[in-house]
Amino acid sequence: MNRRYFLMGAGAATVTRTVRAAQSANDTVRVAVVGCGGRGNSHMGAWTSMPNVELAALVDVDDSHSERFIGALQRREKKPVPIFRDIRKLLEDKNIDAVSIATPNHWHTLQTIWACQAGKDVYVEKPCSHNVFESKQIVAAARKYNRMVQMGSQSRSSPALQEAVQKLKAGEFGEIYMTRALCFKARNTIGKTPESPVPPGVDYDMWTGPAQMRPFTKNRFHYNWHWFWDTGNGDLGNQGIHEVDIARWGLGVTHPTKITAMGGKYMFDDDQETPNTITANLEFVVNGKTKMMTFDVRHWYSNHEAGIGGEKAGNTIGNTFYGSEGYLAIDNYNKYYSFMGREGKPGPARIERDRHFENFIAGVRSRKREELTAEIEEGAMSCVLMHLANISYRLGRTLNWDEKTWTVKGDAEATAMLTRNYRKPYVVPEKV
Repeated sequence: MNRRYFLMGAGAATVTRTVRAAQSANDTVRVAVVGCGGRGNSHMGAWTSMPNVELAALVDVDDSHSERFIGALQRREKKPVPIFRDIRKLLEDKNIDAVSIATPNHWHTLQTIWACQAGKDVYVEKPCSHNVFESKQIVAAARKYNRMVQMGSQSRSSPALQEAVQKLKAGEFGEIYMTRALCFKARNTIGKTPESPVPPGVDYDMWTGPAQMRPFTKNRFHYNWHWFWDTGNGDLGNQGIHEVDIARWGLGVTHPTKITAMGGKYMFDDDQETPNTITANLEFVVNGKTKMMTFDVRHWYSNHEAGIGGEKAGNTIGNTFYGSEGYLAIDNYNKYYSFMGREGKPGPARIERDRHFENFIAGVRSRKREELTAEIEEGAMSCVLMHLANISYRLGRTLNWDEKTWTVKGDAEATAMLTRNYRKPYVVPEKV
């Protein structure tokens, strides 16, 4: 696409979007889903089940994925929608209000920036960035083009977890000095897959996008892209980023001062590059007091912790917060319970599902950034913690973070890893 034409179109789309935003709250919000994989299915389900919200288009580089979604729409007696391989073609449509991004991690920031430039609001899956540099750029784009941008951190829209965080901050558990983010999932080996021809109907160049071009293998493609540094961020940036975000939210912190991570790829001899076991410790200083955050990712079999995950063997996904007067546990996305004092008497508890997709649509209609429960600046900051932990693991040393300059103090090698070498023309710009 001609860049000059694209930017001219973006200005026109911004005007159109502003006019549409001024209309009645009953005006239909037209949303396009970008990425027709497993998570994209949840997006499609959300936008086709809300009143006054319309699924407007689908984008996927794999024709079999988008065709499967069209079939699902037909079975549900929903009208078919246009399908695209290239999001930039979709963004030319001035009648689309928002895009809903469920692509691999390495695409999230660039697609969001393009959408903001085209005057679209954006719901983008976690993590919203693939590296620290992208966390800055995605927020810059949302601000410059005045877009409503929400990261898919569903827990932020759970009334139960909102209540839990309010109680933590109100001092009901005394001074909160530490939190743990838990991601124990019984993930099996991905094995090894050889190089093979690109499947028919797949635009592999577009799928690779900003990443370096690698020979096609099944393990680098659908879902298992999570376990390669070019495209994913390991389980810390997959399931774990939910818990990272909750930990930062509940502890009430932003930038860390010190980050140390260690781990490895244990048990399995397979194609996976990212660690299947990692523990990261982060230190924060708030009003002169030090607070600590731990992220713990484990694969295969593991114990439960603090009652999270129930009694049977399986996944342990959640958070714990430790205070001078008790502790609070969050079990997955929508449930919390607590224990008070030395006796461990049961304290406040609640369970209630999130309404995250609904929150995004409400923000699109109101144009009030503060109404988004996971506004992009919050999501991007949580991603920074995850990225720094992964860099510490990969380099095998502690990082000292400078929040004023967004650099690693005295460590040029670590600072260089805050960004990546982008493959042209899929470059996240220095100036959005």
